[in-house]
Amino acid sequence: MLEQPLKFFVVFFVVVEPVSLIPLFDGLTHGATWRYKRWMALKAVLVAAAILLLFALGGAPFLRLMGISLEAFRIFGGLLLFLLALEMVFARESGTRTSSNEAAESRRRADISVFPIAFPFIAGPGALATILLWFGPVHIASQTVLFLGLLVAAALVLAISLVMMWLAEPLMRVIGVTGANVAGRLLGVILGALAVQFVIDGVRRAFF
Repeated sequence: MLEQPLKFFVVFFVVVEPVSLIPLFDGLTHGATWRYKRWMALKAVLVAAAILLLFALGGAPFLRLMGISLEAFRIFGGLLLFLLALEMVFARESGTRTSSNEAAESRRRADISVFPIAFPFIAGPGALATILLWFGPVHIASQTVLFLGLLVAAALVLAISLVMMWLAEPLMRVIGVTGANVAGRLLGVILGALAVQFVIDGVRRAFF
């Protein structure tokens, strides 16, 4: 029973990549008061949690309503995560999270909690696809413990993200942008392998 939540925790942690939030949050809140930074980080995590919970509860029924099989979404989700992994490995600005125009807009906003922190950086396409892939096959009525275990794993990742943002300024002095990129590359390699496995599982279940 613990195996699935543990696996999900690793995958979700790599997808959300809390380490990448350190330079992003520090740059967007540079020169702001500690009270402002604390509230922006907390609000971003709460909004992201609401989005992710909505997808966890209603994602699978929505796919069935649209006539999309879980196997098809597993293949697409794997490809999407693989693209995200490539961006992490090469330390490129993630096009799967935000465009250059959106990034420019975020620098002009006073409230950066909902956009771009909560969405698309925490609860972005990769995170939402991961939620659907793991929560989709789970039946809440008959697998309540597993469902709650996955929720706890997601909550832990969000809690880690919150702490990373609260400590962004001192952490940036320690690891710097280069350290964050190195950590992101290592996590990207792991995510790439997991993404390929998602595609393989989706193809196997769809055709065999």
